[in-house]
Amino acid sequence: MKKVINTQAAPAAIGPYSQAIEAGNLVYTSGQLPIDPATGAFPEGGIKAQTRQSLTNVEAVLKAAGLNMNAVVKTTVFLADMADFADMNSVYSEFFAEPFPARSAVAVKTLPKGALVEIEVVAAKG
Repeated sequence: MKKVINTQAAPAAIGPYSQAIEAGNLVYTSGQLPIDPATGAFPEGGIKAQTRQSLTNVEAVLKAAGLNMNAVVKTTVFLADMADFADMNSVYSEFFAEPFPARSAVAVKTLPKGALVEIEVVAAKG
């Protein structure tokens, strides 16, 4: 059985998908673009500001599921340019503590709305 997770504290889905789905003891978030839910815009400041906003959105979705970043077991980071990896990583490290979740980071040709980063996570309940 699956349960839809939704919050106004993160950007609304812009297509036929949910912000997150809880299935069993796992919560799967959709990729979170760096959209400020209050303004509908990307923050200024390049990859660092966009990474911070994407992870803030992830936090909001997890909070709606009753979780926090410590519950994250796997992340996937999509970058528009792998040259931004170090700057993304410096902000990313502010959101996670040991034991760190597993992670994949890949460069993609383009991201929706011209974003520099998109981040999705899998978190475990209990």
